[in-house]
Amino acid sequence: MPIVVDIDVMLARRKMSVGELADRVGITPANLAVLKNGRAKAVRFSTLAALCEVLTCQPGDLLRWEAEGAEGEMDTEDAAGAGRTVGAPGE
Repeated sequence: MPIVVDIDVMLARRKMSVGELADRVGITPANLAVLKNGRAKAVRFSTLAALCEVLTCQPGDLLRWEAEGAEGEMDTEDAAGAGRTVGAPGE
């Protein structure tokens, strides 16, 4: 997928754990892991806004576009996570 999620980078800069971020944002650690590992196919703006508020960053600090090597290429991990959406805080 050409959108890369850099939550790990911001977590390291803020010296924050995945569990703490999930608690403060109001999503489950499992949903945060789906997003963090690039398996989510969508993210709600409310979730993105909550991540930015907690991490005091901009959406562009968490998401970036990267050109794909071969068009239509999808590995097994991407296929297994197809269709997953990270919900709004509190879901």
